[in-house]
Amino acid sequence: MKIWVSDVRTPTYTNVKLNTEEHSDYKYLGDLGTEELKDYLFELNPELDIQKNVKLLNYYGYLHLFIIKK
Repeated sequence: MKIWVSDVRTPTYTNVKLNTEEHSDYKYLGDLGTEELKDYLFELNPELDIQKNVKLLNYYGYLHLFIIKK
């Protein structure tokens, strides 16, 4: 699936927006397979429910993640 991403990273949080449609302010992440997408989400935060987030992205076409750094 083709994925575009917009992310903001600060010392205290990461805000990531994934979309399956092109947006002008998003950068193209690539044409990712399911395993590659799971690896990308795991790199963002290993504590994420990766399977659930992959299903949400497939169903809705977008996924917004706000990850607080501990």
